[in-house]
Amino acid sequence: MTQMTWMQLVSAERLGSSPRRSERARSPFHKDHDRIVFSASFRRLNRKTQVHPLARNDQIHTRLTHSLEVACVGRTLGQLSGELLLDQLPIGISSADIGAIIQSACLAHDIGNPPFGHAGEFAIREWFRAPEQKSLLDAMPQHEAHDLINFEGNAQGLRILTQTEHHPFLGGMRLTYATLGAYLKYPWTGRGLNHEDKLPKFGCNHSEVEILRVIAGQLGLIETGTDRWCRHPLAYLMEAADDICYALIDLEDGIEMGIIPYKDVEPILLGILANCDVPPEVDSTHSTDQHRIAALRGAAFNILVQAVAECFVHSQNLLLNGQFQGALLDHVPTHLSEGIGKAKMLASERIFKNPRKAQIELGAYSTLGVLLAHFVEASLADFRRQPLSFRHSRLLDILSAHVHQPADSVYSCCLRALDFISSLSDHHAVELAQSLSGMGAYD
Repeated sequence: MTQMTWMQLVSAERLGSSPRRSERARSPFHKDHDRIVFSASFRRLNRKTQVHPLARNDQIHTRLTHSLEVACVGRTLGQLSGELLLDQLPIGISSADIGAIIQSACLAHDIGNPPFGHAGEFAIREWFRAPEQKSLLDAMPQHEAHDLINFEGNAQGLRILTQTEHHPFLGGMRLTYATLGAYLKYPWTGRGLNHEDKLPKFGCNHSEVEILRVIAGQLGLIETGTDRWCRHPLAYLMEAADDICYALIDLEDGIEMGIIPYKDVEPILLGILANCDVPPEVDSTHSTDQHRIAALRGAAFNILVQAVAECFVHSQNLLLNGQFQGALLDHVPTHLSEGIGKAKMLASERIFKNPRKAQIELGAYSTLGVLLAHFVEASLADFRRQPLSFRHSRLLDILSAHVHQPADSVYSCCLRALDFISSLSDHHAVELAQSLSGMGAYD
């Protein structure tokens, strides 16, 4: 039976660059962390939607604060798992290195999300699926069209990390293969997936398929189909860190915004704590609901992290064989998995259906529709060597200022526009769409 090895899985080699002399202060994986933090794409997460678009309350999470918190949980998960597996890791790889790999992957896990979060993903997909775009899609192979009509923030994230940021189309951020593997929650393309039913997730566009093949080969990932590989074992820890954070912190944001009362959330967290000690802040008469929920969330995090790390180590053979099924949180003690499930259900029923949230998300369709219409049209005009109007020239100036990618096909024209549009913050997208529609301020 084919089995992955830690020797390959924690490769410190970099995509797009030769090995360099090591530094005393930073491991290669800590360098990955710093490259992501100092990137423009990471900074722009500061004004991108986590759950609540264009929130006026500064206490509410954005994609940036969410990513930082996920990275904290991921680092602890990685380091704890590394300590438990230390005798099986290659010489020179420490538990701190495993923590840094997961931390870096967690920092990057949402870096490809467009404005307005998942609502933005749906808006982009539906724009390309509209009858008006049929001739556009007919001009490219089906697998390229699938990338557009099923736009995926995960695949856009891989494109940013490996193509458009820092060293455009020469390795991107030039991260280690270990970090890229831990980032790849869905190490496969959309080719061959059935897009008629529920949208299958995929982590790589056709434009990056050669890069994905290199990553998979360097890490020794097990091939499970055409341009499809099993996950890197550390990707399961990245996924768990994200699930733990958004499941519990979405509820914390709901309390902060007055959408759900504290009394509806407390039983879920107490259920996760089970027979453990309850933080004293919960019963203190001096505590606010914000103090209580923060104390319960912190205690729940500690229990969940320990359980996930133990599950990871216990499942190591299945993970290395590429045979592990589901998520790590599906295999922790029942009261923990049920607690996470209840938290997600409460958020789905009470927070995600909030009227103000729905209203702004509907507005995202108009905003992104305007941007796509203008920038795709300008990119196509340039590709077809049509006489450029003043408007087209100015739009191309904006595109080229972001990432200059001479388009060589209709597909790459669309990607060029998406690279720019998906990079925008919620506020910048709204302001730019208003300006292009003649409704915005110009100062």
